[in-house]
Amino acid sequence: MIELKDLQLLTALARHQHFAKAAADCGISQPAFSMRIRNLEERLGLSIVRRANRFQGLTEEGMMIVRRARSILDDAKALEQEIAAARGEVTGTLVLGVVPTATAWAAQLVDQVHQAYPRVLARVEVTTSLAIQQRLYDGTIDAGITYSDSMGRDLVTVQPLYEESYVLLAPEEMVAGRGDAISWAEAAELPLSLLDQQMQNRRILDRIFADLELKPEIVSESNGFMASMVLAREGSVATILPRALMQALGNLGGTRVLMLIKPEQTRQICIATLDRTPELTTLRALKEVVATFVSDRMPQMA
Repeated sequence: MIELKDLQLLTALARHQHFAKAAADCGISQPAFSMRIRNLEERLGLSIVRRANRFQGLTEEGMMIVRRARSILDDAKALEQEIAAARGEVTGTLVLGVVPTATAWAAQLVDQVHQAYPRVLARVEVTTSLAIQQRLYDGTIDAGITYSDSMGRDLVTVQPLYEESYVLLAPEEMVAGRGDAISWAEAAELPLSLLDQQMQNRRILDRIFADLELKPEIVSESNGFMASMVLAREGSVATILPRALMQALGNLGGTRVLMLIKPEQTRQICIATLDRTPELTTLRALKEVVATFVSDRMPQMA
């Protein structure tokens, strides 16, 4: 008999493509993890893992088991939540994959979820739009807050949330004498710190500059906004951020926030969920909160 724990280990291995990382994710030692996978292979009488000096991936039989395992684990999770719901409880872990530009919005959403359903543990994992799409399908996140144009529509429900617009955060001395707005052409002449090119936000900004036939002066890159914001506060660079993020953080001493115009640019942010039957009770709770949150709060972030 295959145990649920075996399926959890196997799906972790498929996700991480690395024994040590998968073992750490599952909270067991690598030798114990490897032994359990070998024992599963012996019980089933087939090879699940292609082995050489290092992990070479799963066999076709292994991938078939993983596909079924994800469905079984989803059903088990849904059953546990339905049992809790029958007792009048909405409880469980809700995993949200969030692109970096939407972290401020996601944080406010998590606060609303906690207020409405205090026994739901919401976990925010900041990652790329591509990873969100992949992880929705493999069941390692429950919902993704990402760019609408990054999501396929196959088996996925997409709900628009808000339009992301952009501001320039710059040292006060760097933009002294300017008004409350700056053109993209003027921003391109400043030393900029942006996200790295693996992030969709960076690719969006690159397309904006390219469409305007501009070549910005990019002096540093990072995989998150914090480094760029610190550099701006130190006075050495400017950076381009989502307006919603700066509204959530408020004023940063020694800096100014200017709207980017000529032209104004927006991109739609959505929440994406995989179509499931039965639907997780935590996911239904999330959708209820999102419906209220979008109608009540998002005009403030437009």
